[in-house]
This record gives sequence, structure tokens and C-alpha cells, in this order.
Amino acid sequence: MPKLVKLYIRQVLIGFGLAGVFVALLLWQNVANLWHLVSTSDIGWIAVVMLFMGHGIVFAGVQFAITIMRMGEEDEPKGGKRQPIATNIPVRIEATATKRQ
Repeated sequence: MPKLVKLYIRQVLIGFGLAGVFVALLLWQNVANLWHLVSTSDIGWIAVVMLFMGHGIVFAGVQFAITIMRMGEEDEPKGGKRQPIATNIPVRIEATATKRQ
């Protein structure tokens, strides 16, 4: 299996693991009364699955994106030292305007 595929699978598993912890903390802390809503409904488990899958997709994507962004190499300065160009010298410009009628 290619290294990139292994990397992707590993990051997706980490992302879904983080999502599981996040959803468990949401329910444990009873944020927005979620635990009560889920535990008293006969189809509350569907809400938990939807929370887990939604957060899992987001967390996995972010986890993989962070890993890919960190793989970049640092750019080294090239071309030596350059002399700055003086750009703060005032220039006289004649303003011409026509009269309104």
C-alpha cells in the first residue's frame, strides 16, 4: 500500500477517535441538554451516530490537512541580500479637474 494511503487511513482513524471523544464529552457534560434528549427518545441513538459521523468527517479532514501542511519544507532565502528601493519619496502631481455645470 502506498505511503500516502497509509498516512490518510491513519489520520482518518485519529480524526474519528477524536470525534468519539468529543461526542462522549458533549453527552457527558450534557451540553444543550443533549444527554436528556438522546436518552429519553426511542431513536436517540440515531442522533448520536449522526453526531459521531459528522464530527468524524470534519475532524478527520482537519487532521489530514494539518499533517499535509506540516510536511512542507522551509523555504531558504535565495539570491543574496537585496538593497531596498526608496518608495517613500514624494512626487508632485498636477491635479486637473473640470468644472461642473
